Amino acid sequence: MGSNSSKISDLPKNEYLKRLSGPESISENDPFWNQLFSFSFPAPTSSTELKLLEEATVSVCKSLVENNPRTGNLGALTKVFLSRTRELRLSAECQNHIFIWQTHNALFIICCLLKVFICEMSEEELQLHFTYEEKSPGSYSSDSEDLLEELLCSLIQLITDTPLLDITYEISVEAISAMVVFLSCQLFHKEVLRQSISHKYLMQGPCLPYTSKLVKTLLYNFIRQEKPPPPGTHIFPQQSDGGGLLYGLASGVAKENAIPLSAGLWTVFTLGGAGSKAAASPELTSPLANQSLLLLLVLVNLTDAPDIPNPYRQAVTSFKNTQDSSPFPSSVPHTFQINFNSLYTALCEQQTSDQATLLLYTLLHQNGNVRTYMLARTDMENLVLPILEILYHVEERSSHHVYMALIILLILTEDDGFNRSIHEVILKNITWYSERVLTEISLGSLLILVVIRTIQYNMTRTRDKYLHTNCLAALANMSAQFRSLHQYAAQRIISFAQDLSVIEEVIRMMLEIINSCLTNSLHHNPNLVYALLYKRDLFEQFRTHPSFQDIMQNIDLVISFFSSRLLQAGAELSVERVLEIIKQGVVALPKDRLKKFPELKFKYVEEEQPEEFFIPYVWSLVYNSAVGLYWNPQDIQLFAMDSD
Repeated sequence: MGSNSSKISDLPKNEYLKRLSGPESISENDPFWNQLFSFSFPAPTSSTELKLLEEATVSVCKSLVENNPRTGNLGALTKVFLSRTRELRLSAECQNHIFIWQTHNALFIICCLLKVFICEMSEEELQLHFTYEEKSPGSYSSDSEDLLEELLCSLIQLITDTPLLDITYEISVEAISAMVVFLSCQLFHKEVLRQSISHKYLMQGPCLPYTSKLVKTLLYNFIRQEKPPPPGTHIFPQQSDGGGLLYGLASGVAKENAIPLSAGLWTVFTLGGAGSKAAASPELTSPLANQSLLLLLVLVNLTDAPDIPNPYRQAVTSFKNTQDSSPFPSSVPHTFQINFNSLYTALCEQQTSDQATLLLYTLLHQNGNVRTYMLARTDMENLVLPILEILYHVEERSSHHVYMALIILLILTEDDGFNRSIHEVILKNITWYSERVLTEISLGSLLILVVIRTIQYNMTRTRDKYLHTNCLAALANMSAQFRSLHQYAAQRIISFAQDLSVIEEVIRMMLEIINSCLTNSLHHNPNLVYALLYKRDLFEQFRTHPSFQDIMQNIDLVISFFSSRLLQAGAELSVERVLEIIKQGVVALPKDRLKKFPELKFKYVEEEQPEEFFIPYVWSLVYNSAVGLYWNPQDIQLFAMDSD
């Protein structure tokens, strides 16, 4: 590319790229590499420009694919980068801006080439391209080293071992992006990959010992949400040949004329320039955190090898709190410790994104240490409220995001302690709930309102059985622990059947939920009894229905008992007086007359072959949310893509 690169459209004609991809072999010691790695051009600011960059890369790659078997230039480029990474830590400590900037640019070129190679050829062909050397046509190295594997290990070491400073921020982002690209072969297969060279590299050999360290680093990157350095953190001197200013890191993209190539790529997403989803997303305050989380999710959802379980999933499902001094079980590999308080805070703050919600689901479902810690928190509202907001704004969220949020609630409601404690947390002025002004309401009552609203939305729009079944399961898990229900929540529970009278299975479950509350916590819920009495005519239709007769027995008993007491108290009773009579009557109600039913308890169980759902989901998040990475939607095979 060189220091005189000026715009994307010039790249196919760039003399340095033409030499790299041409028929001439380039020695690893050639000064050419320093010239190639000194480039700048205006940042892409639209999806059109990102496509232009992709097309320019494809043009260079076609030439490189043709000539590389003779020249071995791809291997030479990789070896030059690898030699530089060995000095990266020292360069960071010495504040060697130029060296780090050029190393970053070398990695960016490799990443661009790798992305096109993976799209255009099989993994076996790709692996072969990294073995070619400067010899006769088609000859390759007979050495035992695997350059592609060495490159992957080097990326992992760069991510885990390079100190995060202003001058290393961008190369850290680029290394994570390169790993995502390395695994992107999944995008070009319709079926879930169960055997892959890239998977093999990661799950055995020299990469394996870095498993826990890599997972821990990616988690801490997510937790810390480090922002990129401010504009002008460090600026390199203007090139004598008239090239633009070269920035090691750049945040003020829209204001600057020339910046490093990759900085432009990731910053374009903050300008709303690329991707149908990304353009509408909130500004990414931490590209490093975003990219780290996406890579972590990709790694965790890799399929197991035939005889080797996914070590990254093992690490994520077994790590412990830094406050936990108990010894690690010898049977659990790749475990480590992390600060659970910091992790909890980050998860609470980041739930606006699909990927953060997916991480929360993964940890709650698969890591018992995390689940136990979270359920013991006394500030669960900080976690539950963002999840309720996702469900409340269901029409603005992807269906997968809604599912993940709902399953998180279902997992939480499996715990009786959670179901009790949420009714003890009193919230003030829930501004995002617009159906009714809620100046004061318990977290439990708000959860009930939002879940019922989600069921109603589903029944009137998508009619997805999976969604409403899980909503009802969460309410059922909570029902025996209902406490001091808000009058509006009680009304919505009782009137719910009226809106959904055609859905028999929903009515049955709602009647069971009401029954569970009456038999287990009647004395705690006068507002529910009030709502029952107010809407008692609604239940006439259920008494003779064969599917509801058994469950109506207790509801009929409660209605008749309290109706009788209200008649004895006379007419024209105020709301306050009715509630007073109900509270007094609860003590006199003969509990032995209430029929006992089996406890309503539902447990979330993952579907068989969950990878068929999660792997396409994770890669759709990568496609829509990864900073600085663009794939032609026409090339994507894993899931249907629009061509815009």
